Amino acid sequence: MMNKNKFHLTLLLIVIAFFIWSAIKPAGYGIWFLEVGPSVIVVLVLLYFYNKVRLTSFSYSIIALLTILTFIGGHFTYDDVPLFDWLQDNYDMKRNHYDRFGHFIKGLSFIVIREILILKTSLPISKWLQFIAISITLAMSAFYEIIEWLAGKVSDRTSKNFMGAQGDIWDAQWDMSLTLLGAILTLLLLTRWHNHLLNQSKNNEWS
Repeated sequence: MMNKNKFHLTLLLIVIAFFIWSAIKPAGYGIWFLEVGPSVIVVLVLLYFYNKVRLTSFSYSIIALLTILTFIGGHFTYDDVPLFDWLQDNYDMKRNHYDRFGHFIKGLSFIVIREILILKTSLPISKWLQFIAISITLAMSAFYEIIEWLAGKVSDRTSKNFMGAQGDIWDAQWDMSLTLLGAILTLLLLTRWHNHLLNQSKNNEWS
């Protein structure tokens, strides 16, 4: 079985590879910087605190997945990711749904937030912990929508692509609702396994 440090290094190398690919001839460097920048900051923060706050491999895998999704969106723009363009064209959809898919998958960040709360606060594993983690996940989604709204006040093509609303006046509400749905499903389906991984981690096992 792979040592967890080697696994974490493998995840980092995969993320770096996607970052390099994303930076090669993106749709536009302005939108690429706006989309990719926050994820790069998250990765740098995780590297800085890696020896101080060690998360489970499950949480690092989730962070890697979410980071890669933003790199893909930054490269093509969220409106024009090819696979979802194909789905739009072949299934008579009104929009490219990569943005909606990405916000739904962001619900997985509930696990990361939950883990940080368990490791760095005195909160017991309880319904209140789950509620706080869900609330923080939704708050982060809402904060991102506020950033998009502020960017939209700058009436240039880059900011409009960053918003990714595709003409839907309810885009922000859809995005937040899908993140909330993803977080609730993550809570229902993955918390028991997450607790098992946390217990393994305490015993210095691979997790």
